[in-house]
This record gives sequence, C-alpha cells and structure tokens, in this order.
Amino acid sequence: MSEDPMIAALLREREGYVVRGMEDRVAQVDEQLKLRGHEPAEETRTEAPKSRRAPRKDTT
Repeated sequence: MSEDPMIAALLREREGYVVRGMEDRVAQVDEQLKLRGHEPAEETRTEAPKSRRAPRKDTT
C-alpha cells in the first residue's frame, strides 16, 4: 500500500509542531489528516520527545 504524499507531508509537519509544543497547530493538522481519511493511531505522540542526550562524563 503506497501512502498519499499529502498525508506523509502533513505527518512530517505535525511532528515539527509536536516538537515545538504548538498544540493548536497539531490539532489543525489532525483535522486535515481526518479530511483525507487518515485516522491518527492512538500511540501518536502529542508531546515533545524527551531529551535523548547521554549523561555528561566527568573529564577531571
């Protein structure tokens, strides 16, 4: 099954808004996705991801 390029673009756009904490824009993109027949999965992230930095090493 090939994915619609518009849906793929909206999902990338949505992820950017999630990372920046722009909940109102996430909701607007979700509406556009629904209009195109894409239902977001329950596990779709709506919060910014946690930091993935490694702990700082002591170099003394």
